[in-house]
Amino acid sequence: MHDIRAGLMRVRERIAAAAERAGRRPDDVLLIAVSKTVEIERIREAIEAGASALGENRVQEAKAKVTALGRPVPWHLIGHLQTNKVKDALAIFDVVHSVDRLEVAREIDRRAVRPIDVLLEVNVAGEPQKSGFAPDAVAAALDAIAGMAHLKVRGLMAIPPAVERAEDSRPAFRALRELAKRHNLAELSMGMSGDFEVAVEEGATMVRVGTAIFGPRASLDMGAPQLRTPKPPQVTG
Repeated sequence: MHDIRAGLMRVRERIAAAAERAGRRPDDVLLIAVSKTVEIERIREAIEAGASALGENRVQEAKAKVTALGRPVPWHLIGHLQTNKVKDALAIFDVVHSVDRLEVAREIDRRAVRPIDVLLEVNVAGEPQKSGFAPDAVAAALDAIAGMAHLKVRGLMAIPPAVERAEDSRPAFRALRELAKRHNLAELSMGMSGDFEVAVEEGATMVRVGTAIFGPRASLDMGAPQLRTPKPPQVTG
């Protein structure tokens, strides 16, 4: 069984080294432990080992986990958000990274009863299979969201194109950093298990790391994991 405490420690050491190379403070980078398809006992182990935030891709999967584990650390939605899941998402997550179109922003604003921290997802390379705002559409999106009462745009998020070497993601990370700087946005959610060190060197303030902490995960095609806990009551939004 993969040692979660050791994995978390190694990732933090690598973040610290990358931050030092870039002349940054390690404390300026939030490590989000991506717990999608991970069993509740192992998520609890990560929390006990000092994980400072958890990231989930699917609203329904996260609902059962938050019911079982509560909120010892913030929960971040890092996966695609459908408009029909916004109500449930707002009852679960502290931060939404994946506002990828104005339709979602408007539904969050309509449903929210408190200010919601969000990031705009940017399709940095214009990949047709990916969602997200085009880089040149971010300014108009920010202008539109500025008129919404409940959204607080903290920064940008991106998933760069698939590459063979982590170093090859650097141009995408750099482009996102420059875009955030242009719009005076502080947070940059970029970098995953295979490339988070390069992301930190390029200015990431949040990295989303799963397998390097939890070990190999179940196939996403298998759906939600076996939670190995009595079925919790439903969370109401």
